[in-house]
Amino acid sequence: MNTVSPMASLHAEQNLISALLEILKLEQKHLVAADIDSLTALTPQKTALVNQMAVLASQRHSALGAAGYAAQESGMEAWLAASGDAHAHSLWQQVLELTREAKEMNRLNGVLINKHLNHTQGALNALRPQTQSQVYGPSGHATAGRSSRGFLAR
Repeated sequence: MNTVSPMASLHAEQNLISALLEILKLEQKHLVAADIDSLTALTPQKTALVNQMAVLASQRHSALGAAGYAAQESGMEAWLAASGDAHAHSLWQQVLELTREAKEMNRLNGVLINKHLNHTQGALNALRPQTQSQVYGPSGHATAGRSSRGFLAR
């Protein structure tokens, strides 16, 4: 029986995370420019890359489990330590660094998205009528109250 090495997909994982990082950088550029149409076009690309990365990580975890290691990132560290392969260790560190960079870029993009949402919400609020308005009472003096009158239905 031929077993798959945890290293089998590491180059592919590195390529995918690099591609995702480039898309996140492009997304940030579009967010700064408020180019919503271009942002919308990036979403399917990001989704496809993330799905491919999940499949490869799952395969790596399965290979680690089959090799007797924990089927998670800590198992990869143990597997690398046992293998003594300096190139594999270096490649894994590159994947981890790119992943950290992508997470930070995604966090920053989230901050930009929230700023756009807050700006849009503020603009919408400015267009809505105020719920409390100033009205004049029977004495002719201004009073705070609702501008609409209620009625009683029987």
